[in-house]
Amino acid sequence: MNRIFLASPHMSQQGYEQEYVQEAFDTNWIAPLGKNVNSFEDELAHMVGIQHAAALSSGTAAIHLALKAVGVEKDDIVFVQSLTFSATVNPIIYQHAKPVFIDSAPGDWNMDPEKLREAFKKYKPKAVIVVHLYGLSARIDEIKAICEEHNVPLIEDAAESLGTIYKDQWTGTYGDYGIYSFNGNKIITTSGGGMLVSDNKEGIDKARFWATQAREQAVHYQHEDIGYNYRLSNVLAGIGRGQLKVLEDRVEKKREIFNRYVEGFKDIEEITFIKERDNERANYWLSAIILESDKVTPVIIMDALSKENIESRPIWKPMHMQPVFEQYDAIGGEVSEAYFEKGLCLPSDTKMTDEEQDKVIEIIKALWS
Repeated sequence: MNRIFLASPHMSQQGYEQEYVQEAFDTNWIAPLGKNVNSFEDELAHMVGIQHAAALSSGTAAIHLALKAVGVEKDDIVFVQSLTFSATVNPIIYQHAKPVFIDSAPGDWNMDPEKLREAFKKYKPKAVIVVHLYGLSARIDEIKAICEEHNVPLIEDAAESLGTIYKDQWTGTYGDYGIYSFNGNKIITTSGGGMLVSDNKEGIDKARFWATQAREQAVHYQHEDIGYNYRLSNVLAGIGRGQLKVLEDRVEKKREIFNRYVEGFKDIEEITFIKERDNERANYWLSAIILESDKVTPVIIMDALSKENIESRPIWKPMHMQPVFEQYDAIGGEVSEAYFEKGLCLPSDTKMTDEEQDKVIEIIKALWS
């Protein structure tokens, strides 16, 4: 049986990626930087409507440099969403800072603005990191207003939400800095890679400097700061340029997949979805369900799908529940814990056919028979 994936790389049928990669080979620009890197930055920045971008080796690297850019240092407090992947939090530890985990809002995967307000009564953070989980926008306008009220920088982890637009503005462009990921399972991919975006030219210039080992402008190798090997390669940037051309197609397909699941499970009251809000165009990177059933659990569904060579996975385990972060404080936690217990991500691969998705739906529906 052909495996049905959760989310896997999907190159363009037109071969855009090969054209840019071949150009890198033809011009011998296989070195870390080159035309593809510069153009990828410019083209993505133009697409999302922001002034500056730095192409990096991963979304994690982008978060790390964003934290450095806003001045996060040892023992500083950073508020961060608990329901996310560990890559959102690890860079806080790289900076020897301390995360404080913020719970999700009821009926929302993302950060609860009320819990954020509560956190501000207890701590004075150096930054806030919000996540747009599974391609659904956080209540970003409210969260931004709270951060501005307290004069604290906002970093958006938009790794999963490239293509999501809220109130006519792309996620990743509301905060002081935004990050995108081009990991192999994201809506578009460069195999591995990320992008840091901002309207702050000085901050992006500094990020590029740090990302190239903090080498000073000198004939000899002069270093006055600690740097990192974080720049995206010219070859992988070529893949990214090609992928940008099909982003809208991928968003359309992800939305189609989500809506077919909603229709397919409409008669099962125990299956619910968190949907986009008014004035939002979500990319629905992964179609996720919440189960309110004593009979059918996420594990039962995953086992049934796995027997048919179909990939699925639980909702992210909240960061405040992770052993590596257990010493840090959390504001709330009950909502994200419930999502972890009851949630499941369904196959959302943009190469999946209607027939394959129907098979997924029928396997799950049969568990209620």
